[in-house]
Parts: sequence; C-alpha cells; structure tokens
Amino acid sequence: MSLIPKNFNQKLVREITIILIIKIVILLTIKSIWFDAPTVPKNFDTQVAERIAGSPSPIKETR
Repeated sequence: MSLIPKNFNQKLVREITIILIIKIVILLTIKSIWFDAPTVPKNFDTQVAERIAGSPSPIKETR
C-alpha cells in the first residue's frame, strides 16, 4: 500500500500540467511582443563580406 493516495497524485499532475501550459503561453506572448522582428543591421551582407575578404572598412569603430 502506498502512503500517498492515488487521488493526490492525479491532482498534482493536473496542477503541474496547468502551470506549465500557463508558463508556455506567457513566454510565447512575451516573445511575440518584444522579439517580433530580427535585429539585423543595414548593409549586413557587405560588412560580413568585407570582414571575410579582409578589406578595410571605411567606418572606424571607437571605444
């Protein structure tokens, strides 16, 4: 015989499932609100090509 009733296990599984579903919904909502578009800079392809080819970039980085 088990010390924990079967009804308690079913209730616990149901609560954990509901909590996980709520968390997934919240995370997907946050993702759709704040991360709706990728942040790719303009002229990204030319910047990558210049780095690979070794050509000096006309834009100097400052620190």
